[in-house]
Order: sequence, then structure tokens, then C-alpha cells
Amino acid sequence: MAWERKMMRTVRVRNERRSGVLARLLTAVANLDASVGSMDMITETAQSVVRDITVYADDAEHMDKVIEAMRANEGTRVLEIRDEVLALHQKGKIAIRSRFPIDSIATLRRVYTPGVAEVCLKIADDPALARLYTSVSHMVAIVTDGTAVLGLGDIGPLASMPVMEGKAMLMETLVGLSGVPVLLNTKDPDEIVQAVTTIAPTFAAIQLEDISAPRCFEIEERLQARLDIPVMHDDQHGTAVVSTAALTVAANRAHVDIGKVTVGQIGLGAAGNAIGKMIMRLTGNQVLGTDLNEDAMARFEREGGRRSTLKEIMSECEVVIATTGAPRLIKPEMIRKGQIIFALSNPNAEIDPDLALASGAAFAADGKSVNNVLGFPGIFRGAVDSNAPRITHEMLIAAMEVLVRMTPAGELMPNPLDKKVHHEVARAVAETAIKQGIARAEYVPYTEG
Repeated sequence: MAWERKMMRTVRVRNERRSGVLARLLTAVANLDASVGSMDMITETAQSVVRDITVYADDAEHMDKVIEAMRANEGTRVLEIRDEVLALHQKGKIAIRSRFPIDSIATLRRVYTPGVAEVCLKIADDPALARLYTSVSHMVAIVTDGTAVLGLGDIGPLASMPVMEGKAMLMETLVGLSGVPVLLNTKDPDEIVQAVTTIAPTFAAIQLEDISAPRCFEIEERLQARLDIPVMHDDQHGTAVVSTAALTVAANRAHVDIGKVTVGQIGLGAAGNAIGKMIMRLTGNQVLGTDLNEDAMARFEREGGRRSTLKEIMSECEVVIATTGAPRLIKPEMIRKGQIIFALSNPNAEIDPDLALASGAAFAADGKSVNNVLGFPGIFRGAVDSNAPRITHEMLIAAMEVLVRMTPAGELMPNPLDKKVHHEVARAVAETAIKQGIARAEYVPYTEG
């Protein structure tokens, strides 16, 4: 599928208005195992048609071959090649803008001096008023050191900025929170904890992002202990919520009770450890876990998991979840008839879902079907709106249950761009905080505008 490719280009072509020119062009692309996305007609005359064709390829070398084949197509002239992804990222994808126009001296005096002094003094007397009179009530820090960027690894904080901007865009678009990327030029847990603690008064919540294991566990735990605002490492808990929801949907469809089967977790990094823990707390049963890292195995055992091996998990478990980052780790011959296989590593899964199904799996999915964006925006919106000091396991389960309930028939997950889903997640999270007695504000559901 087009979205599985790593590189995208928009190619503007002029095709002669003759039978077969466009068909041959598309065939030439397909013969090179590339994909075509959208095609937009720009102009047409009696002699020719100009179109923008979106083409997907695996890498730069592959793309060069595709463009060369398009140039060689009889009746086609390549007019322009555009990188729409880079164009979209120029000057960044987010900005801070004023909510009100400053179009008069009177307005200036209200928003700045002298009027602002009155607001400052009120907050000095009662710090809780900051939630009413400042942007703190909807600001979320998206904090990273760039050590575990999805599919890219340790690329450093600056190179991770496009990902953090994307997270901020999703927060604002889907639930109206103002995500602020915070790039930390350190890998030292002490320095990260101190930096986040120091800037915390600016924010209503802290989202930790793309911080490598095992440091991410310590950093999250220490920040949760020091701060009285929600702190959540999305790669752990956001992934666990969405993955467990998808697993529940898949199990229901396959007529499998996940509380009565053996579940195996292959890969015990940030995501795998959190998924295994959530399933254990949800079902009350041990999850078998394996990892190449001994410390990861020991941590999982301390948290209630059972040490295992790849061979044992594939031979004993009815449900198998893999988050290893190792493409093609699961061989077709390892699949047992009736298994549910979630090979979640991106961009390349441990086994292709179609191959797993052909090998006997009752259900199979990869990471492209399980999108974290269905979790973190609503979870943070609900936690922030209820002014909860932390995000509890029960709040995460509430979010998971909403995703299961709102998944359309025949789908694995809801549409990630359906705002109703995110607003329902927020509502469930906030209401759970209220039921647990940790909410410090009357919950008013977020509405756009």
C-alpha cells in the first residue's frame, strides 16, 4: 500500500492525448514495485493532459528508477518533481499565535501594561487562578531527548523536532490542547528530570516522547513523584492503550476471550513492557515475555511477567504481540493455526500480516493498523480538564474501553481523525478521575471554539 513506502514525490507530467499513454505510465511505475497515490488533473487541451501524480518508493535509489521509467514512457514528459513532505515542513508546522487581535491602544493596555498587572497580582495571591487566567490550562510539554524516534532510533533532539511538531499538531487539531515541543540536549536522567521539573509551572501536563529504555522508566517515575500534574510517557502507556484496544477488538472478532488464553509479549522495551503490564492488570493472568536484554527481562519479571523465549511463546501462546524492531523475526513456520498475531514494529513488522494469515493465524495486524494518535490526545485532554495530578491505570483502561466501543464493525480501530472518538476518550478519562477522587476541577467537556 502507498502509505507503507518511505519516500513520496509529486511528479507533474504532460501526457499526449493518445490511447494507452496513462495506462503505460502507471504500469511502468507498478512494474518497479512502486505505488501511485493521488492523481490530480491540472489542465487539459485537445493535445495533452497535465497531471500531478503522487508516487511512493522505498528509498532515493528506488525513486530515481521510478522517475527514470516515467521519463522513458512514450508520450509522457516529466515537467516537475516536488517533495511535498519537505515543502510542508518549511519553517516548521506549528506556531504560537495571539488569540485576540491587538488592534487598538485600549486592547494593548488590557492585554499588556497596565492591565496585566492586576491579573498577575491575583495569581500571586492565589496560584490556582493561573488555570483560569493563563494558557497554562491548555499547555502540554512534549519532551524528548531524541534517543528513540520511531523507526529511526537515536537521532538526537534537534532531528526529532519534526516528530514533536507533528504530535503538537495532532493535540491541537483533535482536542484543542497546545502542545509545546521541548528538546533536551542531554541523555542524563538527572538532568532531564531537573529540566522538566524546572519548566513544569508553564504546563498543565508533561508528555514524554521518544526517550529510550530503560532510562524512560526511571525518568517517568521520578517526574510523576516530583510533579503534581500528569506525566505520561506516550511510547509506553499511549501505545499500551491503543494496542490493548486493538487486541480486544481482534479477540472479540476471533471469538477469543483474552482472559482465558495465554498471551506472549516479544520485545520488552518501553512499548512491550507497558503492553504486557496492561494486559496482566486487565486479565489478572501472567504474560509470557522475552527480550534480548537481560535487564528488560528482569524488570518484566519484577512487574509480574513470566520469563520466556521466542520459541516458547510461539509454541504456547494463543495471542502473540511483538514490538522488537526486528523485521521478519517471526517465521511463517512458527505460526500455529488459530493464533492472533500483532507484529507492531514500524516501519517493518516482525511478520507481514498477510503471510501470518496464510500460515494459519486467525487474525494478524501490524503497527500501521495500530496508531498511537488514538490515545494520547484524548487521555491528556481528560486529565487536564479534570485537573488530575496524575494519569492512573484506571484512566488508561477507560480510554481503552472507549476505543473498543467506538470501533466500527469490520475495522480494527476507529478512524484516528474522528474527533468524536477523542472527545469521548477525554470524557471517559476525566470521569474516571472524578470517580477516583483525584480530580481537582469540575469537569467541563472541551468544545471547539
